[in-house]
This record gives sequence, structure tokens and C-alpha cells, in this order.
Amino acid sequence: MTATFDLACELIRRPSVTPDDAGCQALLAERLAALGFAIEPMRFGEVDNLWARHGDAGPLFCFAGHTDVVPPGPAEAWTSPPFVPTVREGQLYGRGAADMKGSLAAMVTATAAFLRECPSPAGSIAFLLTSDEEGPAVDGTLRVVEALEARGEKIDWCLVGEPTATARVGDTIKNGRRGSLNGRLRVRGRQGHVAYPHLAENPLHAFAPALAELVAERWDEGSEHFPPTTFQVSNLACGTGAENVIPGELTALFNFRFSTALDAPTLQRRVAALLDRHGLRYEIDWRLSGNPFLTPAGALVAAARAAVRDGCGHEAELSTSGGTSDGRFIAPTGAQVLELGPRNATIHQVDECVGLDELEALETIYVAILRRLLHPAAG
Repeated sequence: MTATFDLACELIRRPSVTPDDAGCQALLAERLAALGFAIEPMRFGEVDNLWARHGDAGPLFCFAGHTDVVPPGPAEAWTSPPFVPTVREGQLYGRGAADMKGSLAAMVTATAAFLRECPSPAGSIAFLLTSDEEGPAVDGTLRVVEALEARGEKIDWCLVGEPTATARVGDTIKNGRRGSLNGRLRVRGRQGHVAYPHLAENPLHAFAPALAELVAERWDEGSEHFPPTTFQVSNLACGTGAENVIPGELTALFNFRFSTALDAPTLQRRVAALLDRHGLRYEIDWRLSGNPFLTPAGALVAAARAAVRDGCGHEAELSTSGGTSDGRFIAPTGAQVLELGPRNATIHQVDECVGLDELEALETIYVAILRRLLHPAAG
């Protein structure tokens, strides 16, 4: 087995369910310190973060990722224990194997291989790690980026190790993500007896036409890089549980996934205008999870696609599909941000796994990206 496999196993053994890092960052910091990285733990609230940097010259290339994982659920549902790394038929099983401890291991071993080849890169290499990507993401990457910005430390290129592949490593590279805007809507009515509706006001009946309009609304047309904005209701609560009581209040949770064609304030205004047209008595609390970002053609995109082409023998498709990632906190600083990792078929599932060949391919790709961007001969 390879060094990448061994490190991935060491990480999987640590039950780092959000926001508990469970010693993952200490392990990675030890490996990075041995390579000459300056190690800077950054703890905010209950969240452990790590900033590690090799060199002080620009440009700065940053590997970004998270050591936390989602809960595994009942252990008996797994074929093998979720925090006992197990190999079956060429796959490494364990919680976090694909999301994203396999990527973290490949990042470290790739960096070690590159520094053996090129002890004096034409720039710096950094690692930005958090234990709060799968959770609220308040005291994680966002806070580290704020601290870096406050002291004028700028990331030029950032590679996030999120699982992006569908059929094989390198078939998909995320060069952007849609924004995510959450709303909590409370529609007020008047409780009453179902036999006397004229003495009550049913908030569900009042909201239904507005909901139909929200669902049918064409929010934008999308763009070359993004699909049209989508609206989805995730929760709808109304009623007392009794059959003969008209409810007095309705609560709806909903989400927008939006492109660069819109911004959050515009969506908020349009929703409010629509609800006002229906004469509803309501309140909305908004929470912006992240704005959309897009990394256009440039040095990082070119290096990543060439690395996939040379290392895997196929072309990588650029995509902005899927959910959010911590790249949304790094891109606004002006950094070019890409996501490139293993297959995402089993993430957040029972028997999560990553292929042994995927780990090897990721290390090869990551070394090639570093070589193209930071090797003096590449310039």
C-alpha cells in the first residue's frame, strides 16, 4: 500500500464528527512540519482550524479541506465499522474516506513528493483545514480567511479536495458553485373551529396560491456556467394536530440555489413583493449560506485540466453543479478556486468508500498541478 493509503487510514480511524477534529489536524500538522511548514492552529469557538505555510514568497497556492465528517448513523448498518478503515475489492471503506480524508491524504503526500523534487518552489504552498465544514461553517474556513485578510495574507490559487468525480477521478472539476439562500417564513392567520371558517383565517389556504406562484416563478435564465436559479420548500408546518381546529400559523422553510445572474437582496425583494401581492400577514428570516462564485479560464484551470489529461488520459469537464463548499469563503478574496477530488457516489452514505486507484490518481494529479504552477522550470 502507498503512503497516501496509510495516511488516509490514519485519518479515518479518528472519529472526527463535526465539530470534533479528533486529532486529525495534529496528525497532518506533524507531517507538514516535517516538510518545513510553519504551523498555526486557529481555534474559534468550538472549532479547530489549521493554517500551515511553506515559504513566504508569492504566488501562494493553497490546499483547502475539512477534517470533520458527518455522523455515520447506526454502526450495525455498516458492513464494517465506520471508523475502522477496511479494504474490500479495491475500495477503502470508512466514514470520510471520500469526503474528504482521502483527498487530504493525497494532498499531503503530493506536497511531500513535489518538495522532494523541487525544494525551492517559485512561490509558497499552504494548507487551510477546518473541522466545521459539515456543520454550521461559522467558526471554520470563514474565520480563518478573515484572519488572513486582516493581516494581508492573500491566497492566489486554491484547490479544495471535495469529491467531484462521477464515474472516474478527474472527469469533473468544479470551477464554481451556486449561491445558497435560506428563508424561514411565518404566515399568520387566526385559529378557529373548522365548522365556523368565517370566524377564523386559515394561513395554509392563504399561502397556497402564493406558494404555487413561488414554485412556478422563473427566477432567471441561468448562464453559460450556471443552470437557472431553483426554489425548493424543505419543511412546511401548520396545524395543532386536531382535526377540528383551523391553524393560526404556518411556518415554511425554503431555499434558493442561485447563479451569478442574481444576488441575495434581489431574491429577497422579489419574494417579499410576491407575498405582498397576495395580501399575506407574514415575517421572513433570511440566512445567506454563501454567494455564488466562478473561476474562469486562467492559470489554475489550465494546470488542473492538464494534470488530469496527463495523469488520467481524459479531459475534465468544468461544472458548477451540486451544493456549497468552503470555496465560497475563499473565492471572494480574489483567489482562483477549484474543487477536485474522488468520486462522490458514496458520500454521506452507509459504507462510504474511495477506490485505492483514486487515491493514487489524486496524488498524481495534485503533484502535477503543483509542478505546473510552482516549479521554477514551468515559468
